[in-house]
Amino acid sequence: MQHIVNLLSQQAQQQLDQVALKIWRNQAWQCFTWKDFSQQWTQVAKGLIKLGHEEQQGVAIMSPNMPEWTITDLGILAARGCVVPIYPTNTLEQSQYILEDAGCKILFVGQQEQIEIGLKLLNAGQIETLICFEESPLTQQENVLSWQQLLDLGGADEAQTLLLRQQNQQMSDLATLIYTSGTTGEPKGVMLDHANFAAAFAMHDQRLDVSSNDVSLSFLPLSHVFERAWTYYILYRGASNIYLEDPAQIQEALPRSQATLMCSVPRLYEKIHAAILQKVAAAPKTKQVLFNWALSVAQQRLAAKQNNLTPSLLLKVRYVLANKLVLKKLRAIFGPARLLPCSGAKLADDINSFFQSLDIPINYGYGMTESTATVSCYSQTKKTIGSIGQPLEALQVKISEQGEILIKGDTVMRGYFNKPQATADTIVDGWLHTGDAGKLDAEGNLVLTERIKELMKTSGGKYIAPQRVEGALIREPLFEQVAIIADARHFVSALIVPAFEALELHAKQLGIKWQHRNELLENAEIKNLIQARLKQVQTNLARFEQVKQFTLLPREFCMKQGELTPTLKLRRAVIESRFAEQISAMYAEPKTA
Repeated sequence: MQHIVNLLSQQAQQQLDQVALKIWRNQAWQCFTWKDFSQQWTQVAKGLIKLGHEEQQGVAIMSPNMPEWTITDLGILAARGCVVPIYPTNTLEQSQYILEDAGCKILFVGQQEQIEIGLKLLNAGQIETLICFEESPLTQQENVLSWQQLLDLGGADEAQTLLLRQQNQQMSDLATLIYTSGTTGEPKGVMLDHANFAAAFAMHDQRLDVSSNDVSLSFLPLSHVFERAWTYYILYRGASNIYLEDPAQIQEALPRSQATLMCSVPRLYEKIHAAILQKVAAAPKTKQVLFNWALSVAQQRLAAKQNNLTPSLLLKVRYVLANKLVLKKLRAIFGPARLLPCSGAKLADDINSFFQSLDIPINYGYGMTESTATVSCYSQTKKTIGSIGQPLEALQVKISEQGEILIKGDTVMRGYFNKPQATADTIVDGWLHTGDAGKLDAEGNLVLTERIKELMKTSGGKYIAPQRVEGALIREPLFEQVAIIADARHFVSALIVPAFEALELHAKQLGIKWQHRNELLENAEIKNLIQARLKQVQTNLARFEQVKQFTLLPREFCMKQGELTPTLKLRRAVIESRFAEQISAMYAEPKTA
């Protein structure tokens, strides 16, 4: 087992002039070779030492994805420091909490929004030095450095100190403190050391095939363990990484990047699936028939593979034709992608099947920050729909008597920083309690059933798994986002954000006139349309799980409003508080004359 920096240094020595990091800036590619990469992370390390950084001291990064993020990450590790990521969308108060809890004195920031927060933290004395990745006139201020100023800071003395620190490296050194975004409660700093990451690399080597020929597109926040651990892994394998600063540009970036790898959350595939179905619905009848036939052929072929059967000759012939006429055009959305890890939330089986039938290589899995990301995932040859794959080979996974998934292995965190009781509650006799309910099938695949902590109990005593209900509803192309309400209520209701482009198309087809969104959402025909679609997508839900009332919202839930976590999970407490009036109206008793 080796330190992260040592592993990447080996790749740098082998691939000096090959591209390691890449970003589209000012209408052109900016590339960093492995030589550039290793030289700059060394300069970052020396600069930090010059600024007074101590071994194992935390250094924070608050920035969108960019090469400088990863260069700084490695520089902090090289200086034997601990990386403390902060989501670029965090508020001043959220950032203050993390910096104070982690004891960080140095903060790296990316764009103007993060620079402004950084200056407030500096002026309040909560940090000692602010370093800006992007050029800013503010770097003329005292204790504010530009990226280039930091790179030029260290000298011979710092180089000697750095060498001594590298000689003192231990696998037990804390590599990072990742503060869980949390859908409820106070953030907790998850302690992951170099041994955790080295173990994760070894486990992934047994499951995945990644090489120096691969290119990965990074668009999920590097502040999250999924993208961060994946970035470490692909660089350890010698692949190159492309950075996307604005996640909203992902669909445009996919073909331009020619990426072979990309990790994502299910929401991306939900949106692409809905967009495809909307486009088909607006197409001429002949094209709709062709699409549905081709998809049916692809689904039949997938069903044969799922049951370990060889497709018939007739099915093979039909598939060749379906592929030529329809399927390969859909695959082109993802360019040359050959491995697409997907985790962070539940991926509905029908959406998973849709993409698997098109031979789009989604590698669905399950993990958490406390387990250094991956717990289980598909192999590249075996993908069992309905499961989240088999646990990684060196991990022990069992199901408690209460149905909770428990994990033991070398990727399990050291604990929660400054929270011994929370650590003791979560890791019992070496077993990490995930908070997720699940089961193991006959083939050893892990099947996720519900998030235990998110279960809602109606006033009638029925338990509702909100993700299950929301997952059923979000399959409807007219629904962009859904948040259900049920806890301590006598029936289930829903806040629904429509897919406005599709809804407005339907409204025009129905001859409805409107001037603004609220007017459209109050239209009786639109409400009837939504009610009918709700009925269609709830047929597989038990009666007590079905939504009885709904409210249409004129805007999406978003991170800036605090309604979503950075991995796009619902912050239920915030949503219920913000939309309390609308929720109360759904449960109001009808007025009598």
